[in-house]
Amino acid sequence: MLIGITYDLRVDYLAKGYSEEETAELDSEETIKAIEEVLVEEGYEVELVGGISSLVLSLAAGKKWDLIFNIAEGLTGFSREARIPALLEAYDIPYTFSDPLTLTMCLHKGIAKKIVKDSNILTPKFRVIEDINDILNIDFKPPYFLKPIAEGTGKGISKTSIVHKEEELLPVVNNLLMRYNQPVLLEAMLTGREFTVGIVGTGKKARVVGVMEILVNKEKSTEGYSYFTKQNYSEIVKYQKVDKDVYDKCEKLALAAWKALNGRDGGRIDLMYDNEGNANFIEANPLAGLNPNHSDLPILANLYGLTYKNLIKEILDSALERV
Repeated sequence: MLIGITYDLRVDYLAKGYSEEETAELDSEETIKAIEEVLVEEGYEVELVGGISSLVLSLAAGKKWDLIFNIAEGLTGFSREARIPALLEAYDIPYTFSDPLTLTMCLHKGIAKKIVKDSNILTPKFRVIEDINDILNIDFKPPYFLKPIAEGTGKGISKTSIVHKEEELLPVVNNLLMRYNQPVLLEAMLTGREFTVGIVGTGKKARVVGVMEILVNKEKSTEGYSYFTKQNYSEIVKYQKVDKDVYDKCEKLALAAWKALNGRDGGRIDLMYDNEGNANFIEANPLAGLNPNHSDLPILANLYGLTYKNLIKEILDSALERV
């Protein structure tokens, strides 16, 4: 069985002049090598395909694979994670992880939250700010938490993301709109414990592999789980397992959100507690990072005894059921 791996290498985009922040979600050679090694150990023939440009050339030349292990993030646009899956569907080539619809819905955090809310899953009050005049229509009081609508890896999150007074809102919103050229997600700020939940599988077979609490050292970072914090996580962040009561509560909500958003094969759901100790949906990552040492999903899986090799195998096995 021939498996191709599609990906976007960060070093390639840095070489083209993109910044460290712009390329923060893209993959390292270490990640690609780690996935390749697992697949080869499992007896598959593996081909490194690369990004969408390389994929297009290969498809035009008549190339085929039995399956694509896709971790390509793309760089711009709400549908950047969906481009390769959509192209593969056009050529009837199966692939790992969620379909183009789910990838696009989840990248646009406002749409994901609307779906989750309509599914009766608890999530903080929110508004999508598309232009500066939308701040006149907010019908709940601060404090607010603001971030770009379609970024990951903490991009756009900083000290100014927390707004305590309505009169402080205008410059923060304006800066985010101008800097990231996309709408802003404004949420009622939660101050409780923060978790990320790892999931493998699809539909009724989806299961939680671990619930990890994220503890940010407030003496070293007052920004929360921001871009700066994530880039310096080894010095600022502590990850830990949770007790059974917390696990059960987070597991139930995460699986409900995963199924509502039609997540496939593997990913993460991020949650926070509100003041009453209720778990709230924050966002979904159906194309979670897979660096064996630095990404949240492998870290939390390892905390609960699931090795990197077995994590990749479970993701792959879930995808193979569709072939």
